[in-house]
Order: sequence, then structure tokens, then C-alpha cells
Amino acid sequence: MVIMNAYPVTPAEPVESDQSEIAEWLEAFDQIIDEEGPIQAGELLEALVRRAHESGVEPPTQLHTPYKNTIPVEQELPYPGDREVERRIEALIRWNAMAMVHRQNKKDSGIGGHLATYSSLATLLEVGFNHFFHATYGDQPGDMIYFQGHASPGVYARAFLEGRITEQQILNFRHETRGEPGLSSYPHPWLMPDFWRFPTVSMGIGPINAIYQARFMRYLENRNLIEKTPRKIWAYIGDGETDEPETLGALTLATREKLDNLIFVVNCNLQRLDGPVRGNGKIISELEGAFRGAGWNVIKVIWGSDWDSLLARDRTGLLLKRMEECVDGEYQSFKAKGGAYTREHFFGKYPELLELVRDMTDQQIENLHRGGHDPKKVYNAYLRAIEHKGGPTVILAKTVKGYGLGSAQARNATHQEKKLTEDALVSFRKVFSIPVPDEAAKEGVPYRPEKETPEIAYMKERRKQLGGYMPARDKRQPKLQAPALDFFSDALGGSRGRAVSTTMGFVSMLRALLKHPDMGKLVVPIVPDEGRTFGLESAIRQVGIYASQGQLYTPHDQDILLYYREEKDGQILEEGITEAGSMASFSAAGTAYSNYRLPSIPFYMYYSMFGFQRVGDMIWAFGDARGKGFLMGGTGGRTTLSGEGLQHCDGHSIVMSSVYPTCLTYDPAFAYEMAIIVQDGLRRMYQKGEDVFYYITMYNEDYAMPEMPKGVEEGVLRGIYKYKSAADGKPVLQLFGSGPILNETLRAQTILAEKYGVQADVWSVTSYTELRRDALTTDRWNLLHPAEKEKQPYILKALAGAEGPIIAASDYMKIVPDQLSPWLRERLVSLGTDGFGRSDNRTYLRKHFEVSAESIAAAGLSKLSRDKKFDAKKAQKAFEELGIDPEKIDPARA
Repeated sequence: MVIMNAYPVTPAEPVESDQSEIAEWLEAFDQIIDEEGPIQAGELLEALVRRAHESGVEPPTQLHTPYKNTIPVEQELPYPGDREVERRIEALIRWNAMAMVHRQNKKDSGIGGHLATYSSLATLLEVGFNHFFHATYGDQPGDMIYFQGHASPGVYARAFLEGRITEQQILNFRHETRGEPGLSSYPHPWLMPDFWRFPTVSMGIGPINAIYQARFMRYLENRNLIEKTPRKIWAYIGDGETDEPETLGALTLATREKLDNLIFVVNCNLQRLDGPVRGNGKIISELEGAFRGAGWNVIKVIWGSDWDSLLARDRTGLLLKRMEECVDGEYQSFKAKGGAYTREHFFGKYPELLELVRDMTDQQIENLHRGGHDPKKVYNAYLRAIEHKGGPTVILAKTVKGYGLGSAQARNATHQEKKLTEDALVSFRKVFSIPVPDEAAKEGVPYRPEKETPEIAYMKERRKQLGGYMPARDKRQPKLQAPALDFFSDALGGSRGRAVSTTMGFVSMLRALLKHPDMGKLVVPIVPDEGRTFGLESAIRQVGIYASQGQLYTPHDQDILLYYREEKDGQILEEGITEAGSMASFSAAGTAYSNYRLPSIPFYMYYSMFGFQRVGDMIWAFGDARGKGFLMGGTGGRTTLSGEGLQHCDGHSIVMSSVYPTCLTYDPAFAYEMAIIVQDGLRRMYQKGEDVFYYITMYNEDYAMPEMPKGVEEGVLRGIYKYKSAADGKPVLQLFGSGPILNETLRAQTILAEKYGVQADVWSVTSYTELRRDALTTDRWNLLHPAEKEKQPYILKALAGAEGPIIAASDYMKIVPDQLSPWLRERLVSLGTDGFGRSDNRTYLRKHFEVSAESIAAAGLSKLSRDKKFDAKKAQKAFEELGIDPEKIDPARA
């Protein structure tokens, strides 16, 4: 290869371009492509760009390429499948997908479903199913597919033809509670645990989860926990979905991690749910710039093969110019209004273009395909994508929303179409040659050929060659033996007078688990950032931070014991400042038992304020996916995080976590409580295989951790146990405390006894949520079994014989203890931290929010006086003695 010398030119002297020299360069470049191939030509261009930078020449930035297919016609490979058989298969799937939604809405008006998304996506999926999606690689799991959620009817329709879904299920689409097998609306592993893997219909969470899934796969490979295979992560995304921040927010991670196991396919049907995505622009060009700018390999599939001859015959370049002039709002109209309209308004702008299509009928113009509906174009794009090395690939495929749905095609209301007119159904049947009578067509009757037909045989053979059917979820759960509780003996023995936080207690447990001979390698510590805030320096030194390329620099603190250590096989995932990305890693790790047959154990440590309220949708999807693991809400509580203020003070994460059906929420005060909970979590999730996950609060307040009292294990796990009885005489008051506020409750117990002669018991409430769930379950049983002896919820069993009012205080909102009010009724007085946080120290914050020991004592005296068990005037005087201002503004509104 000969590279011509470059001669410097003084910038001040304008130089006219030498067209003959440019032509020589282009001819030489064409020769390299012909003789050495496009890969070598690309390397040459990269070398030239580097040399230009080195020489002080700034090459023009090119984030956009011409509005045409990335892969030239001459580089396309022949399609390997039987095009005619595959066309018939796709037509049958289209029919059944449409029929199940139409029929259901005809029989059950308003039940919903979507016709248009799958109709645009069908070819993109079918080429994958027939030629690319590997269910297995030998004895190893295969590819993973994040399906576009609204296209679920098409995925069901394919499984119906394969015989994996029954006709009864098809007829019960969106009927899941009628005592017969049905089909869920969208991809939901909780509802269909042997079929769907990933919940994706909540826009944006599929793409970000796919990126972190691809990275987690590399993490497991680099740590030698799974075998390296050619498996890919495929994510199918709507172009309108790219407006969600999660969709494009982690693109650079995929680039810097060199995730060539990741392929995005953006279904560019040019429409959101209510109209065009970029009516005044071109979404494909916009996305090309975003992905190319982030370093992705971009493949555009815009025009079908029937455009190739037109482009080849156009010697003026006007056709490409016209393609680039049009905006998406116009492209939508061309498909919605037909061939005559397209002839006039697309080709008609330039006489030369009208001449180009002079011999074509309006119907032929209308039938000009977009690239996403052309199997050959899609096949070549997929092949180029899986062969690409060194980084992720995105395929931008142009399609038509509602393709083939007649009058519903490409219109603004297309997404809301639930059923077709009878004429449209008959037309659909004719267009796609579906062998059902007109009357059956009008009813939307599903159709499946006999098993021995060429279509069914072909489908099954292709899936056999690719390792099995998809989608499918492995329900098997690898079992681990959880360590016995005494494994956490350090936590159980207390801190021996030393002041430590529950966060540090947890880090000590984590370090012990990392050393466990069986579980240690499976633990996945995850932190968004501020690992040092959570005291992880020692763990960083112990197991290292995962870095796919290793540590390419010498850390400035290498000369100290706890230096910042990154390793290619490091175990900690320190994600940077991204709760969404960290949650995506948590999701990948928490479902690895199914996806990789590896029961990894994620512990995600984060600022509790930035969990459920910021990425709650992703946490909900985690539960749907039957994920397992521990969410560790660090710097918990509204008053415990001194100085940080309104945006950091969490007083409500426990409220939010309570709405997640499989999330077990705990608010421990002491290290031994946390040890009991963590050990039980390991047992339930990884030994018994329960589909639950845990939310455990951690605090940064230091105080002495007591030794575990005997016999408290059940109470800790069920949600409540008596921690300290009244010192003298019969108690007339019950004090509930959680987290660090338990210490305030203990101090209130002393104040009440010593100053006012009121005896009180102190209870540690580790989980109001679990107590409520138990009580609701008990009440339901009692409701449904009126002839049997009534059962008693655990909260009432625990409190048997404990008399007097109950003052319940925590560092969270009053609604947390209020959950028990149906069972405790007028006995219960809730204290909590309703309102915006403040910056101050803990003493003043607790006084402000009225959860200090003095506030707890005052509340107890006030309630006793209302119950005629304490003198009201003495109670009022006690307020003054305790520094309580009865006229102070309500902190909930301050």
C-alpha cells in the first residue's frame, strides 16, 4: 500500500483544489476496497485521520452519512433462507398477531392490545428467528433478546405456530384471571415464568438493561465464572422510545467497555404513540449522529431492494437529494396516502425524478419497500453486526407503523388501533394469502397449518439448528447452601462498646461473605459512586474494582494500604454517578441464576434517597423479572444524615418499597439484626429459591452495637420483638423504635421512668411492612373461613399482655407505623419525619421533626393523659420541661 506524501500549505494562502489529484486519491481508495476489502479500507481511513490530527489538520466531523443504506448493494451477500417459505411464515404470524388483538377487542371491548408495532417489526424479528437468534451455544445459554414490548402479539403468534402456545391461550390474550391459561399483555416473566425473560414495555428500561447485561456478561467472563461464547444481547427499540433518557443515557459505557456482544435494532417506523417522532426532521439521521458520536458502529437499513435500481439509474443524484430533503412527517404521508400522492409530492418535485418512475404504476410506487421490510437488507445488516469487533452496533431500520393494515397504515392513530373493519380484515387475508374463509376472517379466527406443512417444518428446523425455541426462560434455580447465622459472629457479638454505624456493620459482613469458600465468588457488590462514603475502602483492597481493561495507570495512593485498585477480574462494580445504570447491573446480577445458570448475589449500596423515587420503575421490573438480591439503602433516614439537607434526607423510601410485592423491607437498628436479616435472605433466595428481594436500610450514625439477645431471631424476621422491658413495675406504655431512633426510644424510656414515674417497654420494630403483610394475610384467611376459629396476626401475638398506648417512632414518615393502625387502633400514636429535610446536626433535626427522646416521652404523656391515666396538667408542664413548643409549626409543612 502506497500513501502519498502530504505537503504543508500556509493557511493564509488560499489554494484551489486540484480535482485531478482528488480523483487519483479516490481511484487509489477504490482499488484498496476492491483488492483488500472494506475492513482494510476502513483501517486506512483511521490511519489517515490519526496522521491528520498529528499534523495539525482537523478532519471534518462526520456524524451523519447520506440518507441511504450503509451496506452498498455490491457488498450484499445472497439471502440464505427460502424466501418464499419465510414470506408465508411471516404472513401467518402477522395474521395471528392481528387476529388475537382484533378478536379480543371485538368480544371484550376495551381490553386493549396493539396491532401496529409488530406489523412494522415482523421482518426484523423473523430474519433473527430464522437465522441469528441462538437459544444455546452447545451446553451454554444462548443469545438474549429484549423485545419491543408492544410487539408481544407477534411473539405469541410465532410461538403459537411452533406449538408452544395453545389456541386456548391465544383466545385468552389479556384474559389471565378466568381460570384458563391466558397470555399477559406484554413481556412479564412474573406472569409467564417459562416464556418471557425481560420486562421491556416500560419505555427505556429495556435498552439500558441490555447495555448493562452485555457488560455483566463480560464481567462474568473476565472473572471466569461463565464460559466465553459468541452469545449476543439483542435489544429491539422503538424510535420514539429513544426520547426516554434511559434509552440513550448509557451509550458511552457500551463503547468504552468495547461491548461487541451488544446489538441495538431501532425500529424506525417514524411514529411515537400519538404521531410522528420527528415530523420536522429525520429520526434516523438524529440517531445516527447520537450513536456515531458515542462511538457505536452504525448500520442504516433505509431502503428496500426495489429502490436499488432507481438509485442506480439516477445519474444526477437528485433521488438521494430528494430523500435527504424530506422530513419524517412527509414520509409518513407518503405511506398513508398511497402511490399517486407519492408520485406527485415526492418524485414530482423534480421533473427528472418523475421521468425516473414514468414506467411505474401508482401501485408499484406505493409498494416500494422500506429497508426494515426487506429480508435481504436486514440479513446483511445483522450479519455485519455480529461480525463487527471492538464495540457495539446499532441498526437503524426504517419501517412503516401498521405495515399491511390497510387504511390504518402509517396514520397518527395507528398505535391506538385495536381492531379492523370487516372489509379491512378480508383485505388483510387476501394480501397475505391466509387460507381462512371470509366469515372466519371477519371474526379474527387464528390459523395454524398442520404439523407436516412446509412452513411449520421449516420453522422448527431453523430453531433446531439455532439451539431451541425463543423466547424461553429457564425456571431452574441453582441452589446454594446459605451460611449458618454464626458465620456473622462479629455482628452477633456486638461492637464491645465501640461506636460504629450499621453501614460499617454491613461492610464487615460483606467482607466476610466475599471470603466465603462457596458464596464468596458469587457476591456482586455494586455502588454508583462514593464507595468510600459507605466504608468500602477495605473491600476495594480485598477484591478490587472491575475494570475490563485492567488498571492502565498507577493510582496516586498506591503507597498506602487501602489504595484504589482496579482489576480485569475485580469483583466490585463501581458504576459512576448513575443510579439507573447501577440498577441495571443489579438486574443483570439478580437474574443471572436464570440467564446464566449462575446464582450471583448482588448487594447494591446507594444513597437511600436516590433509590425508589429515582429508579422505581426499574425496581418494579426487577420484581417482575423474579430478581433476587439486596438493595442496601445507605445514609438512611431523614435526621440521621447530618448536614446534607433537603435533597439528601430520606424519610420515605420505606413507604415506597412497601408497594413492591416481592420486596421485603427491613429497618434494622443494630448489626445483629442486620446479620439475621441478611442470613435469612441468603437462605430464602439462594437456598430455598424464593422469588423475593430485600430492601435494608443502613445508617451512618455511630453508636455502640449490643450483643444479640437470645431468642430474638423470629421477632427480627417477622418484624418486632421486645428489646428492653420496663425497669421497675408494670409498664403502662409501649415504645416502638426503628433504626437509630430506637436509641431515642431507649432514652425516652429512661426520661419517663426517672422524671415522671411512667414505666414503658421498648420494642424494636424491624419491619412494619412485613407485620402489615402478615396481618393482611391473616385477615383474608379469617374472612374466607368464617366457620373456623379466627387466627391472630403476629403483631397481636407479639403484644399479648403488653398494655397501654403505643408510641411508634422512626426516622421515616408517620405512614410507616400507621400501616398497623387497623389492628392497633386507638392505641397507636405515630411519630415520624413528614416534610422536607433540613441541614443541621441530628439533635436539632430530631427536635425539629419531633422524633427526639423528649418528643417521644412527651407524646407518651399526652396520650396517657387523654386516656385518663396521667394528669393532664402535669403532662402540659412536662412539655415545658422537655423543651417542647406546642405552638411550633408542623414540620410536615415547614
